[in-house]
Amino acid sequence: MKKYVALLRGINVGGNNKIAMSDLREGFESLGYKNVLTYINSGNVIFQADKPINNLISSIESMINKEFDLEIRVILREQSSIEQICKQIPQQWNNNSEEKTDVMFLWPEYENIDSLCLMNANKEVDSLIYVDGAIIWHLKKIDYSKSGMNKLIGTKIYKNMTVRNVNTTRKIASLML
Repeated sequence: MKKYVALLRGINVGGNNKIAMSDLREGFESLGYKNVLTYINSGNVIFQADKPINNLISSIESMINKEFDLEIRVILREQSSIEQICKQIPQQWNNNSEEKTDVMFLWPEYENIDSLCLMNANKEVDSLIYVDGAIIWHLKKIDYSKSGMNKLIGTKIYKNMTVRNVNTTRKIASLML
């Protein structure tokens, strides 16, 4: 069995698309997945399964639609992918009062280095790293108003990703061990 993390896009944000993590965990268990664990309310579900990744995505999205009456897109990553992403994040990059670091997990049609060109980054203040399936974006919070990050919402690429801050991504990696 492989370990996976399902990253749900847009649940429990601003009071919309509410799903209790206990109910979500039960939904994953009803699909036959093992060792299901949720982490924080933003839709991070760690589990084990022995099915091909494409079958898992469609099963999860169908279950969410049926059980919660929501059209929620899901990105799935194997443990090795999350570990690789975390290895590529410079240790000194954090998410705290002085800096912001986000990991932008991309849908398959955007899983390529060319997606960096769609990010509207300001080369003076934004640092971007592409790693297979994700873009890591870092900046000092004092520079946020100059950053391209504040212009990302609503763009085509933004609609084809789900974002987790670096602290959440690192915690997910540790929970997958």
